[in-house]
Amino acid sequence: MKKRRKRPTPGQVLALVLFAVFALLILAPLAWLVLTGFKTNKELFLDPWKLPVEWKFENYLAAWKAGIGKYMFNSILVTAGATLLSTLVSSMSAFALARYKFKSRTFWLMFIVSGLMLAPQASLIAQYQMCNALGIYNTRFAVILINSAFRIPFATFLIRGYFITISKEIEESAVLDGCGAWGIFGRIILPLSKPILGSAVIICVRAVWNDLMFSLVLLESDDLKTIPVGLMNMKSFTTTNWTVLIAGMVIVSVPLVILFLCLQKQFIRGLTAGSTKG
Repeated sequence: MKKRRKRPTPGQVLALVLFAVFALLILAPLAWLVLTGFKTNKELFLDPWKLPVEWKFENYLAAWKAGIGKYMFNSILVTAGATLLSTLVSSMSAFALARYKFKSRTFWLMFIVSGLMLAPQASLIAQYQMCNALGIYNTRFAVILINSAFRIPFATFLIRGYFITISKEIEESAVLDGCGAWGIFGRIILPLSKPILGSAVIICVRAVWNDLMFSLVLLESDDLKTIPVGLMNMKSFTTTNWTVLIAGMVIVSVPLVILFLCLQKQFIRGLTAGSTKG
């Protein structure tokens, strides 16, 4: 006998409707953005909500030739460097704060987390002077270093909450087998923490990829500028080709969309598990 399919409850129907509306609110602007990249400036201003009369694929090619490729390459280097550095430092500090007991543990936790209260704008002049003094002004390393420093406090707090949920029996068994602190960290804790590390990576990548302030202040050479600065340079007060600019915005958003689609399961699992204890 075939099992009867259960009818959805009113609550489930309402939830599905709300999710559908929420998805539409997110996807509609994205679809409009992609379609606008195929229009002319005249169509954009006269008929912004209609489909393109003539699909101008050359807008995307023009955006790439205008320097989007160069700016994207710089953003990939800066984002990868800052993400790798901040995730590595955050995971090591979170490991020490979550798995070891020492007198100043609470102090160091509060010291690191207090970095969340520091507004980047308030320290911009000091950062500029520091980079000048160190001789790293107008280098990618300066942007990587500053961006990673501002990502560490939240990443440490997030990863530490997940590390606490890992059973200590696993760690004790590794110690009995002769595994040291670095072995426990690299061979046991990190492999078990892929969900929260994926969450930290996505949050860091999104912040660094969209950073305008540090790149604008710390980078002077046009060959080193990242995507936000590059898109701003494409805008002119008199002759801005808006559809080409929008096409450039679509191009630079593709890597973030792909990254989130690849790590979405880890992102959700990491935030869910990390929120249970902290």
